Amino acid sequence: MSQEKTPVGCDPGAHSDASRGSGESERQSEQQAAVARRMCRIKRKVIVLSGKGGVGKSTVAVNIAVAAAQAGLRTGLLDVDVHGPSVPKLLGLERMRPDVSGGVIEPIVTANDLRVMSVGFLLQGRDDAVIWRGPMKHGVIRQLLADVEWGDLDLLVVDSPPGTGDEPLSVIQLIGNADGAILVTTPQELAVADVRRSITFVRQLSVPVLGVIENMSGYVCPRCGKESDVFSADGGEALAAEADVPFLGRIPIEPRISYFGDAGIPYVSRGENSPAVDVFRAAVAIAAGE
Repeated sequence: MSQEKTPVGCDPGAHSDASRGSGESERQSEQQAAVARRMCRIKRKVIVLSGKGGVGKSTVAVNIAVAAAQAGLRTGLLDVDVHGPSVPKLLGLERMRPDVSGGVIEPIVTANDLRVMSVGFLLQGRDDAVIWRGPMKHGVIRQLLADVEWGDLDLLVVDSPPGTGDEPLSVIQLIGNADGAILVTTPQELAVADVRRSITFVRQLSVPVLGVIENMSGYVCPRCGKESDVFSADGGEALAAEADVPFLGRIPIEPRISYFGDAGIPYVSRGENSPAVDVFRAAVAIAAGE
């Protein structure tokens, strides 16, 4: 039988043990009070979601957060993808470990003064597989929200795992007053159908939908400049119109975005002008409530 691994600095096991009774209930209440204290120092909390994996959601979340920090906003980025934390890789922070002292976790701070926390920072090795049940994942997310010392922020961007499962549900419930969700999709109907369900999910939890981003929207040939639709066209925009939510734009398939992401360099930090950068900046404006 597989053994459940615990990341360094986290103790989720207690959250799945009903025999702890009132002591565990008291601990959870204390953590929830700590979450409320942390969150009240953050002006805006925005969750980046997708209906399915492989649509570039983490890349979008990272570039939105970096663009916000570049714009002078005090910004935090929280990666709660328990099974596939991508943020450390995308920011070139794989070897970093946060300081943990006195029950307080200090986020990693990048050159842009972006404050970053990821489940990936707490794993003993980057190849570790996390085998946790729902209550344990909920416990870890609650502990991260309670213990990470974000300080005063203008914006917290939460990179949530795909779908409508335990992690996004836990984040939304624990934060309690998220300011909105940004949905990422690719143009084809299969991805759009899943995002349609994600919109229903966040609306049922009373979270405003701030907009839809269509990623991998056509391929522009670097030689001739001709654009070709690799997948279907305009699926994200059609979904936004159908759901009566803002359409934040299309990000074409741009090999440099993938190349720099693999190198741990957010594309928006390159200082280039491109359709992708325009979309990231538009998302920052709506995430910041402008």
